Amino acid sequence: MAKITTSKCKLCRRAGEKLFLKGDRCSSPKCALVKKAYIPGVHGNAVGGGMRRGLSEYGKQLKEKQKLKRIYGISEKQLRRHLSIAKKKDGVLGDNLMLILESRLDNIIYRLGIAQSRAQARQLVSHSLLEVNGKKLNIPSAILKIGDKINVRSTKISKTFIKDVKAALKKSSIGAKWVEFNADKMEGKIIARPTKDEIGINVDIAMVIEFYSR
Repeated sequence: MAKITTSKCKLCRRAGEKLFLKGDRCSSPKCALVKKAYIPGVHGNAVGGGMRRGLSEYGKQLKEKQKLKRIYGISEKQLRRHLSIAKKKDGVLGDNLMLILESRLDNIIYRLGIAQSRAQARQLVSHSLLEVNGKKLNIPSAILKIGDKINVRSTKISKTFIKDVKAALKKSSIGAKWVEFNADKMEGKIIARPTKDEIGINVDIAMVIEFYSR
């Protein structure tokens, strides 16, 4: 997995939009884009956002690619690997890539509502708190498919964090429509493929594909 070492809030400010890298904080008044709605750096608060020239076509493609990596918390190597797999599938390359990214175990945990962010989901997976189809799986980049079942391991249910999540999920309707989740049993299942609208990622995937086609 890719470890983000710089400030996550600065990444959102650099992108000029919320990437939702810090869970609930991104939707609160504490969000950095609410307090500092300009790019980070010495000249970031200057009129017009500082002395910035318009991006070249390459710059626009690079920006979209970087945004995609940061949203899903993956490295350059991982993105290239996912793209290579997507090229071997039938259909539109960009759609295939997004489906692969959405099918990662860490993303599924986030979509189920067990974690507030993908970074937190990766931590839960790598700490071996979860099972897939009855077997322990601690690889965040593992690709799941329709019908796969995910659950919190019975030996981990008593953890304070899991108890808090369970209580919160019972009171809310968190979770994507293409997955189902039983908050009482802390079990989830992939029931369909997500549509473009359900994915809801503000990235021009065509530009990402063009970047790697150079």
